[in-house]
Amino acid sequence: MGVVIVRYSIFVRPDLMQVFWARMQAGDFISEAVEPIKTSRRTGRRILIDAGGVRPRRGRDLKGRCLSFAEREEIALLRIQGQTLREIGAAVGRSASTISRELRRNHVAGIGYRATNAHALAFDRAARPKPAKLHVNTELRAKVERDLAKKYSPEQIAGRLRVEFPDREDMWVSPETIYQSLYVQSRGALKRDLTSYLRTGRAVRRPSRKVGQRKNRIPDMINISERPAEADDRAVPGHWEGDLIIGKGNLSAIGTLVERTTNYTMLLHLPDGYTSDLVRDALTAKIKTLPDSLRHSLTWDQGTEMGQWKAISIDADIDIYFCDPHSPWQRGTNENTNGLLRQYFPKGTDLSIHSAEDLDWVAQELNDRPRKRLAFTKPIELIEKLLLQ
Repeated sequence: MGVVIVRYSIFVRPDLMQVFWARMQAGDFISEAVEPIKTSRRTGRRILIDAGGVRPRRGRDLKGRCLSFAEREEIALLRIQGQTLREIGAAVGRSASTISRELRRNHVAGIGYRATNAHALAFDRAARPKPAKLHVNTELRAKVERDLAKKYSPEQIAGRLRVEFPDREDMWVSPETIYQSLYVQSRGALKRDLTSYLRTGRAVRRPSRKVGQRKNRIPDMINISERPAEADDRAVPGHWEGDLIIGKGNLSAIGTLVERTTNYTMLLHLPDGYTSDLVRDALTAKIKTLPDSLRHSLTWDQGTEMGQWKAISIDADIDIYFCDPHSPWQRGTNENTNGLLRQYFPKGTDLSIHSAEDLDWVAQELNDRPRKRLAFTKPIELIEKLLLQ
């Protein structure tokens, strides 16, 4: 019976994997996190998916007890040169017995000792995984699966188990164990499709980050907290909120602009996509159709489409502010309007098929609709009074 060789790949390099995960948790994007380990974004995405988005324990706090890949490369080179075990050990800073054991364990018949094969074999041998509690305890697993199907959170399940089984520690489990069993393939005691019952519904767990750790995609942005107070009470017109509504497959979009005092709406035609350059041109052109008295400020979320916000601010002569992450209520008027627009542009449809004339017609319809917040006057009636002043 021949020796089964575990194929070498970046996945058997805990030292590199931990560098990748550290960069991800520091707020880097995948393309940035793979740079120091010299691999592709595609491989980085595979690392995330295979791990279920959970940073692996293996490789954390490496103390140097195990041979590194670089040491194995040096051992292989010195072995070919015919150096003795003591000479090799002295060169890599290890004892001769360690070198002897390494060569004996990871020598492959017909191939000899190679660093790649040796590292893969050592990685596989060192696994020795402990069976997951949810894997061996079928009663507990069935209970957790039923509660997940009821949309209980892992924390609620773990807490309830201690209430229902106060004297049975074998029926206790931590929230993290449930998450690990859902997301990590090697511990997959629970079916991955049960993640759909979690509040987030994510198939891949996101690396945890501390508040403020996520990288900002928009350079030098000005936060909404610095927006003039007059914009908050809606007493002074000319303060706008903006966003994109996205079409099928994230391939198309329509830009939306709503004036906070009057609810007057304008739509941006983006037939060729919504890159920062395209949004810059469309948004600048649309804002420049307004008189100076209605060009005080624009508030947007932190989407990458606003990467050219400084150019827009200068060319359209308007101050631009950005909402906090995941805070759509800071653009409440715009969010409400986007909901109304979905009557005309349903989710999951191609938005590029609509012409500029189509968008103007929809905006006109919306602006001719009486609003409760405006005492059932119409946005068009209010904006016309301002334009005539």
